Amino acid sequence: MQQYNIHTAKTQLSALVEKAAAGDSFIIAKAGKPLVKVIPISSQKEIRRIGFMKDQIIVPSDFDRMGQKEII
Repeated sequence: MQQYNIHTAKTQLSALVEKAAAGDSFIIAKAGKPLVKVIPISSQKEIRRIGFMKDQIIVPSDFDRMGQKEII
């Protein structure tokens, strides 16, 4: 994966955006230290959060009454 410094990324932004849109990922760095990874949106997996902990959490049957004595 290619790496570009911030100055190069600023001066060649249009070309780099086209490159990413074509499917080529790259890294933008500052002083040689990688900061961000640019990837095309089409390559991102859809995040499905609803139900991600199904069957991993058990809610007690008396959940709505827990701590009732302390509250009163």
